Amino acid sequence: MNATKINLGAAGAEAKIEGYINVDWQPITNPDVVHDLNTYPYPFEDNSADEIIGYHVLEHLDRPFSVMKEIHRILKPGGKLHIKVPHFSRGFTHAEHAHGFDVTFPLYFNPRFVDYGYFGVEYRLESMRLTWFAFPHLLPHLGYGRITIALLMGISRSISFIANLSPAFASRIWCFWVGGFDQIEYRFICVK
Repeated sequence: MNATKINLGAAGAEAKIEGYINVDWQPITNPDVVHDLNTYPYPFEDNSADEIIGYHVLEHLDRPFSVMKEIHRILKPGGKLHIKVPHFSRGFTHAEHAHGFDVTFPLYFNPRFVDYGYFGVEYRLESMRLTWFAFPHLLPHLGYGRITIALLMGISRSISFIANLSPAFASRIWCFWVGGFDQIEYRFICVK
């Protein structure tokens, strides 16, 4: 299948994105393409996508590095990859999360990283961002009121700002002091 933009893990109407081929394994979510992302190859041609996004899906899959290799196959040279995943400090708050991620994840796709660490496909990291509080839309379901949510969002902006001055320092030294980070976001460019 030829593609220009792909959204991996588009479960539910709120996760489907117009202008993208929305992929999920559950037919009940009515994706454009039904496919189990733990099964390779994905139903897309080599070098067929300009952009692939995966928001909070990689942590549910069996082998994230294999997924990154498959995405690399599908992306065109210079194609963009945008991933949002849980930071390891809060990565296992969902019962089906199999992985948490940190600032070292991009290193495995850099051929200048140590020989035993490079995973064999190259991505250039364009940006990385930590977010302390990423899911305010879920809080009303947990009984939080509007004022509390607004306060938490203000705190999140401050903590996230400070963390992103040095994500490595925040991730390795003080992330647990603030209760962990909900999300780490990566933007990659595919290098071939």
